[in-house]
Amino acid sequence: MAYTIADLIEHAVDLMPERTALESGEETRTYAQLEARANAIAHKLRELGVKPGDRVGLYSRNTIEAVESMIAIFKARAVMVNVNYRYVEAELEHIFVDSGMVALIHERQYCERVCNTLPKSPELRSRIVIEDGTDSELACTGYGDSIRYEDAIADSSAERDFEDRSSDDLYMLYTGGTTGKPKGVVWRQEDIWRVLGGGIDWFNSEPITDEWKLARDGSEGGQLVRFPIPPFIHGGSQWAIFQSLFAGGKAIVYPEFSGRGTWEIVARHGVNVVFITGDAMGRPMVEALAEGVDHDLSSVVTVASSAALFSPSVKSEFLDHFPNAIIIDAIGSSETGYGGLGVVTKDSPHSGGPRVKADSETHVLREDGTPVEPGSGEIGVLARSGHIPLHYHNDPVKSAQTFKEFNGIRYSLPGDFAQLEADGNITMLGRGSVSINTGGEKVFPEEVEGALKAHPDVFDTVVVGVADDRWGQRVGAVIATRDGARPSLAELNDVARKELAGYKCPRSVWFVDEIKRSPAGKPDYRWGAAITQEHPADEAHSAPEKS
Repeated sequence: MAYTIADLIEHAVDLMPERTALESGEETRTYAQLEARANAIAHKLRELGVKPGDRVGLYSRNTIEAVESMIAIFKARAVMVNVNYRYVEAELEHIFVDSGMVALIHERQYCERVCNTLPKSPELRSRIVIEDGTDSELACTGYGDSIRYEDAIADSSAERDFEDRSSDDLYMLYTGGTTGKPKGVVWRQEDIWRVLGGGIDWFNSEPITDEWKLARDGSEGGQLVRFPIPPFIHGGSQWAIFQSLFAGGKAIVYPEFSGRGTWEIVARHGVNVVFITGDAMGRPMVEALAEGVDHDLSSVVTVASSAALFSPSVKSEFLDHFPNAIIIDAIGSSETGYGGLGVVTKDSPHSGGPRVKADSETHVLREDGTPVEPGSGEIGVLARSGHIPLHYHNDPVKSAQTFKEFNGIRYSLPGDFAQLEADGNITMLGRGSVSINTGGEKVFPEEVEGALKAHPDVFDTVVVGVADDRWGQRVGAVIATRDGARPSLAELNDVARKELAGYKCPRSVWFVDEIKRSPAGKPDYRWGAAITQEHPADEAHSAPEKS
């Protein structure tokens, strides 16, 4: 018995071969078709010399071929390396070399970047290229021939004749984080399945002991239609796909995002669950709804967000349009997997960051590893025990800082600060590496961003620390507004003060046309800090309030 991604999907294939697994426009795959094509790509990888434990890169937008490739890599017992499709060549070189990937599956439009990077990536010897409608030159002169994706399928066996897999087979997720170069978080496949794939029952928190349970439950029930919108470079989006496939669901896959376009897709495919990452996707979607959408959206039962700020104002707007739907705000990270979730209602408290019901393995600890008392108001660090990663790939120093043992228990501490409420729920405050220290007071950008977004003119914002001779740092806000509006700092803070103490309110503001975020919707705090350093603020007040 092996709790691996490939095995769990194969169980669904065996029980529901004729069900539709994937849809994108007019293109579909049944479970049987998905299986055959993934088997063929896995056999081609083996033919190219990929061995169990070797790293194989996937450099693609959200496509059906990307899903097939992910499954193929796991079938071959290789380790997938998620490559951010927005990376420039220097960033590609880092991830190619750091991961030690020996093969790469990529869309044709990225050929030039890949070819320019190959001379600095000696271990990368094989490429499979997915056609995407572009006409980039396939070959990289001096670095062998590429293989077209469909040719690889046509030339390879579609049979499932692989050796047994192990629950110790590895899953690796490269995460850019908020500082530093991308780093690979290495998990056992069973551990990541337990915390993100349904391996622990969502309702009673009991571990699942039957590897066929998810597939069997799916075959006996109706088919849920999920639409994971974030790029597959994002772990949450990968696992939304895997969860769907484990249980015989239908996953909707599209490579591009727009607020209005999302609702066209939802109506076309009868989507039940929409999966997003915070306001970067949520706000354009509710803006489109506010402008009027002529589609039947009655199929929607859940909008779920994770891994990025989902501000109170955006949640409230979703509830206005979907009063009978469930709005879910989940916490988690590449280093912890699932940490807890909150079901959002209009009267939910929303000071600070997301407030969630944590599972039994999620904790708030002091620096010495002792637990924070519920309701004490003390700020601690979020920690997860139980099923956690093994380490960071090629980074023993960072591994020792993040994965620590206290009183015989091993924890993952990704750097998020939190408070443990009297009712046992956890309020997330933000990543410590981007917190702002103003006059000795700690300010977490996410709670300020959430408060500012309640102002009707604020479309998006990133909050950063700005150097201050007296206070060390002051709070600065980089803001993109609607229709070129320019609210005054006083007007912004009148709204923010409804949620925040005075010292947390911005003392400087910079207006920009658009806030830069990662493809997964996470804020780019380094970019925000650079904006504040490039030119004077559009408006500034000298000193933070201390009330």
